[in-house]
Amino acid sequence: MAGQGLVELLFEGGHAADVILAVLAAEAVWLRAARGWRWSAVLGLLGPAALIVLGLRAAMTGAAWWWIALPLGASLPLHLLDLRARLGSAPPPP
Repeated sequence: MAGQGLVELLFEGGHAADVILAVLAAEAVWLRAARGWRWSAVLGLLGPAALIVLGLRAAMTGAAWWWIALPLGASLPLHLLDLRARLGSAPPPP
């Protein structure tokens, strides 16, 4: 089946992660253009996801362990900074 060959190609070469990164990039542009978000807010929201997908791509292509660990490890501080920015101005829950 031709579709099965395409899916295998996407996953064997890590290109499935490339598709996800392209969708994240399109979402970033849309959030900036259509919603008027600041780039820092877009980066805080989508940056951790992009880093996780980069780690996934490294794993899919058989990269060394540190190429996998580096973006995964970097995603947590970026996510925590985003949470601090979002929750810092919110009132505490009752």
